[in-house]
Amino acid sequence: MNKNVIISCAVTGSGDSVGKHPNIPVTPQQIADASIEAANAGAAIAHIHVRNPETGKGSRDNELYKEVVSRIKDSGTNVIINLTSGMGGDIEIGPEDDLLNFGSNTDFVNALERLSHVEELLPDICSLDCGTLNFGDGNMIYVGTPEQLRIGAKRIQELGVKPELEVFDTGHLWFANQMLEEGLLDQPSLFQICLGIPYGAPATTGSMKNMVDMIPEGSNWGAFGIGINQMPMVAQAVLLGGNVRVGLEDNLYLEKGVYATNGSLVEKAGTIINNLGSNVMGPDEARIKLGLKS
Repeated sequence: MNKNVIISCAVTGSGDSVGKHPNIPVTPQQIADASIEAANAGAAIAHIHVRNPETGKGSRDNELYKEVVSRIKDSGTNVIINLTSGMGGDIEIGPEDDLLNFGSNTDFVNALERLSHVEELLPDICSLDCGTLNFGDGNMIYVGTPEQLRIGAKRIQELGVKPELEVFDTGHLWFANQMLEEGLLDQPSLFQICLGIPYGAPATTGSMKNMVDMIPEGSNWGAFGIGINQMPMVAQAVLLGGNVRVGLEDNLYLEKGVYATNGSLVEKAGTIINNLGSNVMGPDEARIKLGLKS
């Protein structure tokens, strides 16, 4: 059991949630405000995507990232900034009779271009999605090949940014461990176990335990489940010795029929952590635990 728990809040994501919730953060100001709200509620880490302010769709625009980060820092909020590098890996396979006629949701660039905002802004942490994944029931796949991941991991290491190794299934974790053996990752490494995303590992006790058992000694890890499994996986992660993630990227509801805010989800996770007899760590303590540069 983890007695000192880091809460990460994924405040908006890039998924099709605009219109499904009245207050999904879209503009840079809204995303920055959501990150500040989460920090004030007890989150030590804000995990940040940006969206096109006009359409609400996920974006890779460096200027949007720059504005979000500047607004958070200018506010004086002491929160660890974790920028996604998962954008730019999406391919929508064409129909069966024209597979290479990729769909309009395709956004596919090379490993270094996915990191251009990280290189410019040098956040505390950036995510690194550690493999390829069927994404949902249609023709969408997220592509992260071994070669791309090695290139990305090496560049993140050179930049001195901590990679958050997002693993959606056991094969992803297997390859992350391989990169660690190859010296492309520094200890203490940081793993994020992502559960319930169709069709990666399901959000179950067995899945989480199986993946936790694969994490190398000396590493830090957190875990989350999406939708109705968000809070059960908070409790499960703490019991297995890990940290937790909540936020509107992964779950839109505080309870059945009640829309959540990022702050309310962080507060609910904090209550669960406290009720289990553990403490919520602040950002300064979390920096030390994660081995981040001060």
